[in-house]
Amino acid sequence: MLNGEKIEVDVPPNEILLDTLRLRLGVKGPKRGCERAECGTCTVLLDGKPVYSCNILTVQADGREIMTIEKISQEALGRKIAESFSREGAVQCGFCTPGFVTVAYALAASNSNPNEAEIRKSIEGNLCRCTGYKKIVNAIMKSLSSESK
Repeated sequence: MLNGEKIEVDVPPNEILLDTLRLRLGVKGPKRGCERAECGTCTVLLDGKPVYSCNILTVQADGREIMTIEKISQEALGRKIAESFSREGAVQCGFCTPGFVTVAYALAASNSNPNEAEIRKSIEGNLCRCTGYKKIVNAIMKSLSSESK
């Protein structure tokens, strides 16, 4: 399943999920960054858990549910998180933003009111070279705080 739709695609056994998404299926939200599972720009949800799509083979996703920023941005919570990033100035070049929003969305599913330490822990696998992390943490905190629900 990709973003709630059943799909079938033939791929070589060594193809990474990021290539399948971007090159075969035209899903451009997950970005190609380091290709070493270090920067988080390619983050997608696999069965609800954040994974680096550059670090998983497509065949490993067979029969599982993949959610990308394209679907997350259509969900009310995903829009709320993205809007908070904009309001808090947590977006500059925007290259890393889909990965951060995806991780924040997954965090919200497991923890409806995370504290700052939990937010920082959840985003530790995502890198941003533009804004720094304070604005990103603030954006996530404000979008997930109990009074904003």
